[in-house]
Amino acid sequence: MKHFYTLIFLFATYFTFGQKNTDKFDYFVQFNGNQLAKKVSIDEVLNHPILTKYIDKKPDFDLRKYADIIKLDDKITIHGNFLDSVPFYQVTIPVKSKEAVRKYLIEKQGANGTNNSIEDFGKYAVYTPSGVKRSFVWNDNYLVVIELTKRLPSKFYDVAETSTAMDSVSISEPYEGTVVEAPVYGIPMTENPTKSEEPAKNTDPIVFNEPAESDHLYDGNPYEEYTAEQAEFDKNLAEKQRAIIKALFENGFTPPSSPKINVSADISTWVNYGGFMSSLYSMYNYPLSLFGGYDKYLPMQNNFGNFIKGINVDFYFDNDNARIEEVVEYSPEIADVVSKISNRKINKNIFNYFPAQKPLGYVSYHANTKAALENFPLLMTELFQNPKLAKEDITLITDLISTIVDEEATAKLFDGDLSAFLYDVKEVEVMTKKYGYDENYEEKITEEKVKKEIPLFSVVFTSTHPTFGDKLLQLGVRKKVLVQNGNVYTVVGTKEYDNIFILKDKDVVVVANTKDYFGAGNGTFAKDTKKDLSKNYISGKLNIAQTIKTFGKNVNDSELDKMTRISSQFSDVSIESPKKLIDNKLKFVFKLNSFKSDKNIILQTLDLADEMTAK
Repeated sequence: MKHFYTLIFLFATYFTFGQKNTDKFDYFVQFNGNQLAKKVSIDEVLNHPILTKYIDKKPDFDLRKYADIIKLDDKITIHGNFLDSVPFYQVTIPVKSKEAVRKYLIEKQGANGTNNSIEDFGKYAVYTPSGVKRSFVWNDNYLVVIELTKRLPSKFYDVAETSTAMDSVSISEPYEGTVVEAPVYGIPMTENPTKSEEPAKNTDPIVFNEPAESDHLYDGNPYEEYTAEQAEFDKNLAEKQRAIIKALFENGFTPPSSPKINVSADISTWVNYGGFMSSLYSMYNYPLSLFGGYDKYLPMQNNFGNFIKGINVDFYFDNDNARIEEVVEYSPEIADVVSKISNRKINKNIFNYFPAQKPLGYVSYHANTKAALENFPLLMTELFQNPKLAKEDITLITDLISTIVDEEATAKLFDGDLSAFLYDVKEVEVMTKKYGYDENYEEKITEEKVKKEIPLFSVVFTSTHPTFGDKLLQLGVRKKVLVQNGNVYTVVGTKEYDNIFILKDKDVVVVANTKDYFGAGNGTFAKDTKKDLSKNYISGKLNIAQTIKTFGKNVNDSELDKMTRISSQFSDVSIESPKKLIDNKLKFVFKLNSFKSDKNIILQTLDLADEMTAK
């Protein structure tokens, strides 16, 4: 009977993996070598002086040897699954020839040694190093590295009852009779269609019902029993992997692809957020299950996937900048909420306290706090949906919160406008205490003046509540935490930071240690920032050159030289996120800008590293 089920499984695996379904991956990474090769020569990068110097010291780091095997101007992919009952990863690399791969594995990986033989099936070859589960499979065009990463469920705890009821993924799911979904292309298949609903307590833990030949080794020793079970588990997993490999290559290998990938990026990645959270779920699920089963009341792992469908992170390397674009795809219901939160109409009074000219750095964030509070019950209801918590129970709690919390009044405490600025540094004299001992070895405390540099900054936000802000400030005055002078309140004990103060001008609140840079809404910086914030709900920039020049006055010559080189190479780093969602997707852009544009920024960075390490 055991062999019968084995044949059924192998047939199902072969049939399934011979087909293609690119929508079931939980993560996908693609190096678009063909795209990057248009911008920069791969050979020029690999033969750069900074790398050749390093290779001279550490020959094993020589990446040029892979250029003889791999088509670096083609697409290299890494993909896999978190959620399949047989999770896996697969690396797909375009190669120049089958013989080149074979030669590399023999010379560098010890293939064709004792117990490490290469199996050649004509159309493709397979090498699985002794003692590992990872297999190298290749033909004339592609090298695939594949491994099934399923682990043997623990025999020493069982949370299957709770976790299976909550979700389809169980950290202690019995191995026998599990439903196996095809790891590579995501088409479900059944390993054992006659799964027992309630297996007997003394059932043999090994996959199939026939007694294992190694049963006589147990002799009541749990370690030996575990070892035998592990051996049987590994054997069956290896059979699955061989069947998958055959299905992938026997009729010609087709490289994987995903519609989630951005082919215009130099490197594009996509992660199924629900799958990623499921992989983290077991980290806190099991510990809490040991203490009264509190794991039952946690947010279900698939609920996270109902919030966020997936996250893309794309990398671009151009001549004048390097940037990262992160795109978060929400479910339609959550996207509607996020669009209301991000699309805030900015309180114009806040611009009265923006600097007239560009500061060293700034970040400005504007979100609709009222929309966030109004939709809080909906978000919590979706997140905590759970068979152990009736929907009516959750609704009761969220209704109670909504009743107690006046969303409109609470939102006025902080409307959602927040901006922070870094202007300069200032040298101040402060008194410090110095501890020592006199001639009688008694502790001696002396005070002396020392000079130190402090950053000049301001933080500006809006609060339209009619009374709370004023009452809070007056409370600070009564408790002698603040000293009032008109609408300015100085924080007691902040002299060493040049006296931090709080300024309240109607619905604008400023926390700062300088008044010298407020521009009353005038100047080029305020004008340009208004324009940026009309499109973005987050905008920020740090002027690298000016910041290094400002803060590098007191560093040693060697460090100053390195910092100066960096400041002469890169102008600034910026961040922005548009207000509007497109197709339920919210974008974040991080960009490093360069002063130069005569060569790709990868080469510029390598040139800089070479200069800074030169003796």
